[in-house]
Amino acid sequence: MSAYELVQKKLVLKPQSWLVTGGAGFIGSNLVQRLLELGQKVVALDNLLTGSLRNIEEAVGLLPPEKARNFSFVQGDIRDLETCRELCQGVDIVLHQAALGSVPRSMAEPVVTNQHNVDGFLNMLVAARDAGVRRFVYASSSSVYGDCRTLPQVEEEIGSPLSPYAVTKYVNEIYAGLFSSVYRLETIGLRYFNVFGARQDPEGEYAAVIPKWFAALLRDDPVYIYGDGETTRDFCYIENVVQANLLAACAEDREALGKVYNIACSRRTSLNELFYMIRGLVAEKKPAAAKVEPIYEDFRPGDIRHSFADTAKAARLLGYRPTHFVAEGLREAADWYINNLR
Repeated sequence: MSAYELVQKKLVLKPQSWLVTGGAGFIGSNLVQRLLELGQKVVALDNLLTGSLRNIEEAVGLLPPEKARNFSFVQGDIRDLETCRELCQGVDIVLHQAALGSVPRSMAEPVVTNQHNVDGFLNMLVAARDAGVRRFVYASSSSVYGDCRTLPQVEEEIGSPLSPYAVTKYVNEIYAGLFSSVYRLETIGLRYFNVFGARQDPEGEYAAVIPKWFAALLRDDPVYIYGDGETTRDFCYIENVVQANLLAACAEDREALGKVYNIACSRRTSLNELFYMIRGLVAEKKPAAAKVEPIYEDFRPGDIRHSFADTAKAARLLGYRPTHFVAEGLREAADWYINNLR
């Protein structure tokens, strides 16, 4: 039995109380769904700036009533300390996913990004500490590696940040480490690498590349690649991220606490390779897509050139083992993208 299977079995036998911030977002709603499937009591907090009630409805709507009734949603903002304090009361575990994402957005709006990602993060740490929350698991980002040229990227070797977003995520890690060592709040950080999957929004200027390209191919819109297409990413399917959060939340090894972990697949995929994989999946439903070629534009400021994670630390201390690599994840997510992004 894998570590993940064991954790799920234990949660079913002994349910916990969870707060998922950013619970109406792409990652947050997938976490909410899995927790409810396991019979947990879940509160989701979201200000709906980037999250959507549709994600919540999809996550909870198909569950049997006895599991759905364990869920409650609160529209609120982590920038309000009193909201954070109120929602942390009686909670065993916080999965902190709330943030204002996107490197380009942070370049355009550094102050607002800092307000959400640093001020809001600190509010949640203080509220969790004061409420006696047992474990605080939070989303960090591979952007923390900045201009580090070491590949694969290991947690202890980072470079200088290349965007305000990267700065905020690095500050999160510093604050969490402080609260772990000084206040004895059990924290674990997860550096996500280019997560994709169902419920990922393709709309807007700052949309992630995978849903954006699916949508463009389905709608006969042009597909843009910034740079020469040889930029690489360690794309990580949402099921791997859900696994990592539950493993971190339930880790019993004290050595695992107060640390940050890469959550990825330890595989590199270029943007050119990614495009042709997506094009092939769309062409199965829409043959005309097979003839589409991407349009290349200038590199974007703040983007990391190569991203490739070493996940040995997460494997050793959390029991993390990715179950879906990029091709399997794209195929599993393709139906959702195609049915929802037309």
